[in-house]
Formats: sequence, structure tokens, C-alpha cells
Amino acid sequence: MTKVVCGVDEAGRGPLAGPVFAAAVILQDPPVIHGLADSKKLTAKRREALAVEIKARAVCWAVASATVEEIDTLNILQASLLAMRRAVEALKSPPAAILVDGLHVPKVAMPARAVVQGDASVPAISAASILAKVARDELLLELHAAYPEYGFDRHKGYGTAVHMAALRKLGPTPAHRRSFAPVRAALNIK
Repeated sequence: MTKVVCGVDEAGRGPLAGPVFAAAVILQDPPVIHGLADSKKLTAKRREALAVEIKARAVCWAVASATVEEIDTLNILQASLLAMRRAVEALKSPPAAILVDGLHVPKVAMPARAVVQGDASVPAISAASILAKVARDELLLELHAAYPEYGFDRHKGYGTAVHMAALRKLGPTPAHRRSFAPVRAALNIK
């Protein structure tokens, strides 16, 4: 019998706004989904198409997040690990082990191993990377609808020149991470 392994990845550690998302995915062995790759290397359209296929063809999958308040309280690394743990715990079938993109692993009941650049080399981690990124991007479009003057639909919360100018002019929204230096700086201005 094959050991059931789950891929785990997060999206949204670097942005100045919005929650951090994580996904956990168990794929068939061998994977039957073609074109899996690091979500950052794919176009938005390709990510969205692959997300539909992953959700339809994965053995199981789950997406979870950690809030802006949790990010500000815990720090972004701990909030990312919390989102990962929530995603793993939300799976309908618990895996025997998990492989996590990066250097750190969440506290989970099963064995866990970090895989540097795993989103480019382990199909289940690539799938998790895609689901987490698509879920986060969908939420940022909702933020854009609520706060169109910030341009969340274009920069997805990253500290681009447009975003920084909006922060300086308008101050932070409730979705901004107050523990991040550029947001703290904007609070002192406004």
C-alpha cells in the first residue's frame, strides 16, 4: 500500500493587506493533472483553470486562511503555519505525511517535511500552491470591490508604487496588516 502524502503551500506572506491562505492537496499516485507548476510561474487564467481541475480530480483538498488580526498578533510566519495546519486538519482524509513548500512545517499530528522549492518539484505542493493563490486572489478582488481606490485587483496587496501612494493618501483599510512597516508608517501620516 502506498503512503498517502499531502502537499501543502501558502499564498500571501509578502503583501501588506489581506489574510494569508494555505492549501493542502492529496493527489492520485501518479498525478493525473498535467501542467502543475509553482503558481507564481503561471498566468492567472492558467491558475484558475488548473484550480478547477485540481478540485475535481484530487483525492481531497482543503483551503484555509489566517486573518489579518492573526498575522498582526502572531507574525506572518506563525500565521502562515497556522493557515497550513488549518488546511491539513480540514482534509476529509488525513494523510500519512505532509510535504510543505519552504523551510518551515506546521505543527500537525502526522510526520511533516519541508521541501525547498517544493512548489516547483512536487506535484501535490504545486497543486496546493495554485489553490492557495487562486483563493487569495478571489478575496483580493472582493477587497477591490470594497476599496477600489487602492487597486487591489492589480497588485493583490503587494507594496507596489500605486499601493504605497494610496496608503499615503488614504491611510490603511481594515484589511491592511498593521504589523507591516509600510502600513505602520501610513498610520503615522494619517
